[in-house]
Amino acid sequence: MAVEHTLRSNFVFAPPEENPAAWQASLETFGDALARAFPDAFMETNTSSLRDVPVLDFEIEAEPDVFVTGTAAMPAPDYAHISIIDVTTHAAALFARWLRDSYVPSPASVRFLSSFVMENGDETPWALPATGDATEIEAVMRSHLAAAGAE
Repeated sequence: MAVEHTLRSNFVFAPPEENPAAWQASLETFGDALARAFPDAFMETNTSSLRDVPVLDFEIEAEPDVFVTGTAAMPAPDYAHISIIDVTTHAAALFARWLRDSYVPSPASVRFLSSFVMENGDETPWALPATGDATEIEAVMRSHLAAAGAE
């Protein structure tokens, strides 16, 4: 059975496990990049209740009427992850393409995982395609969800 295009999940994006410093990310550079790409972005720095580290909560309009809400945690150069919350694969793919093409230094340095797949017992991240548009990324994300039996 095909994965519904309306299935919603949380997605986490992170650098490669073998090179956690690949992004050389910081909340400041991430916030600056979001503000340049999405001038109407909402951003607020908070403290994570899970790890007691600074995080950047954000909401962007990835395309007209498609909003993405998330949190970036980048407390050290060798640790970074960005979570987006309750999104369709379409919205996740729009964000992922921006992240890959406009923020991280290497398009081959992004891996992702969804809460749906994790809830079904698989915690193996998938590599985000290093090339392709949002439609191609969305197809990979739908495959990711389908591999866990999403219906």
